[in-house]
This record gives sequence, structure tokens and C-alpha cells, in this order.
Amino acid sequence: MSNAIVSVDEESLKGDLRELVRKTVQDTINALLEEEASEMVGAERHGRTAGREAYRSSHYKRRLVTTSGEVVLDVPKLRGATFQTAVIERYRRRETSVEEAIIEMYLTGVSTRRIEDVSEILWGSSVSAGTVSNLNEKAYASVEEWRGRPLSGEYPYVFVDGIYLKRSWGGSYENVGVMVAIGVNADGNREIIGCAEGFTESKDSWKEFLLWLKGRGLAGVRMVTGDKCQGMVGALEEVFHQAKFQRCTVHFYRNVLSKVPKQKRALAAKMLKAVHAQESPEASAAKAEEVTSKLEEMRLKEAARVVREGFLETLTYTRFPLRHWTRMRTNNAIERLNREIRRRTRAVGTFPDGHSALMLVAARLKYIAECEWGKRRYLDVSLLEEVEA
Repeated sequence: MSNAIVSVDEESLKGDLRELVRKTVQDTINALLEEEASEMVGAERHGRTAGREAYRSSHYKRRLVTTSGEVVLDVPKLRGATFQTAVIERYRRRETSVEEAIIEMYLTGVSTRRIEDVSEILWGSSVSAGTVSNLNEKAYASVEEWRGRPLSGEYPYVFVDGIYLKRSWGGSYENVGVMVAIGVNADGNREIIGCAEGFTESKDSWKEFLLWLKGRGLAGVRMVTGDKCQGMVGALEEVFHQAKFQRCTVHFYRNVLSKVPKQKRALAAKMLKAVHAQESPEASAAKAEEVTSKLEEMRLKEAARVVREGFLETLTYTRFPLRHWTRMRTNNAIERLNREIRRRTRAVGTFPDGHSALMLVAARLKYIAECEWGKRRYLDVSLLEEVEA
């Protein structure tokens, strides 16, 4: 005789469990509301006491979206007193965890339309685009507070870069620059220390940005790494004149290879990387001269000129501890953030104004900074003391 086969409708079971949890949450909150009303009235429901302070006057329905689904609350109405519950805030229609989830989805790159669909699936109630916008305004207030927070301690290493986004400007669409700065603090951790809007990467824009960082407490800067933007270099000399400038070696390679024919770029790239693979600044300088001569022999005079005129700016890192060299000679630390910014802003397309672009970029940076990115040790800053000694 064959054994009986038991089949289980998994989807139906999940639906029943979800409804059970939702109903439990609804009954629990309603019970709490009734307890609060009884305490305020001074008598149980349908009770008669001489010391009562108010009278019940039926209920009104109120919907609340929770992570377990949408529940319907029976909120007591009172005569002779105003019922104010501590269970849920007045005028609140969603549980705080739901609002936080919506904001987090938006800041991590989920589109507004997708949030509406996801909220319908998870909580049984869709969230309108207007609601998402209102929640974002609340989030942007905390983002602006984080963006302008005071900086304490020293930041011996700073990375700076700019990224362009499209925005509406006087009826036309133009690029707006957003300047971003990362610092390595005294504990050796990376920290996003600032982002601000600059219409162009001019000297005035960079100077204003650096003065803003300095005004917030940025101090102890010994080296700034970035691409060779003339405006940024000039502003750096005025604001942080004691800091050394390190030209990003990756950007330097790109500038040189742009002067090299495609069929010769692989060989030229290996030659350039050999310059920064040496054990001392003297050896790197000698190798750069050798590479320059080799490029001239290959009839690549323009590429040789770029190497001869710019290689010294790429060797600033050699004045610092050897174990810091690999991470301090490039702008890779900030390029990863730029990719995240582009990914998030690509869904928007063109921003209506510069403030909205800046707020979205700052919100994304805040989200990244509060994740594992800012908690891992990036460098052993104590090695700087050994160099000074």
C-alpha cells in the first residue's frame, strides 16, 4: 500500500502567516489604545465610577502602515478630554521603520516608481511620489546638518576631485560641478569631509570650497592628492600653503597616453608604471628620464614632453612613509565614490537646480560614510611620527 502524499500550498501558507501577524499587530495596538483611554477616563469601558474625568464617545477609524502590513485602528473618542496616545504619534500614518525603509531605498538608488511598487508588495499600501518627496525633505535636513558638521582633529592626507552633473540654468541645461573631499583622520580611517557646488572648477570655486573646509576645522593637512586642475592647485597654495600637492598618477598616465598611438599604448603604459615602481625618489626620477628618452626614440615627442614636465608632481608621495605610497599616489579612494554618485544621479538625468543635485550627492555620500566604508582602517598614520623623528 502506497504512503499518503501530503502536499502543502506554500504561497497560501505564507499568506495565512502574514495575515496572522498583521491581525496580531492590529489587535495589540487597539488593546493598548483602549488601556490608555481607560486610564484617562478613570473607568473601564461601560464602567460606572464616581471619580471619572471624561466619558467615551465611540471610536474613529485610523489606518497605519506597518512592516507587517496595513492595520486599521479603532481610536477612542472622549467627551470632556482630548485623547492623545503615546502608542503612535499624532497625524502619523506610517510606522517609523517604514519611513526609514522608504528613505533608505531612495538614497540607495531605487526610483520613486519602484518604491511605490515595493511598498505595495511589502506593506499592502502604496506610497505616492509626493509622500516620498516629503520624506526626502526630512532626510535632507539631517543631510545638510551632516554636510556642515564641524571637523575635529587633524587630517594629514586629503583627496579632492570634482564631478559634473546636468542642471537647469536660466532656461537651458548646463553642467554644474560638485566638489568632493575625503580626508584620512588621525585614526587612519577615511572620512568624507566635504562636498559643495561649484559652477566650474575655477580657482575661485576651489578657493571657496577649501576655505569652507578650513572654516569648519580642517587642519593638519600635509598632502593633497588630485588631478592637475590649475584652479585647484592655485587655490591650494593660497589656503593650505604648507600642504604638498600630489598629482594623481592615473590621471598623469591618461594625459601621457592621449599623446600615444593606440598600437603603442600598452608598451608606453608599462614604461610609465615602472617610474612609480622604484624604491626611492632618486630612482624614480632616473627612470622617468629613461622613459622620456625612450619615448623620443619612438618618435613620441609630445608624450615625452608631458612626462618631462609633469613627472615631478607625481613623486610627492615619496616624501612620506613607504607603506603609504601605494594608496597616496592615486585618487582611487575618491574615484569609487564618484562612480557611486554617477550611478545614483544617472536615474535623475537633469536636476532642476544646483541645490537638489548637491543634496542628492550629499545624501549618497552620507549613506556610504555611515556604512563599512568609513569604519575600516585605511592607513597607519602613526608612521608619520617615525618619518618626522
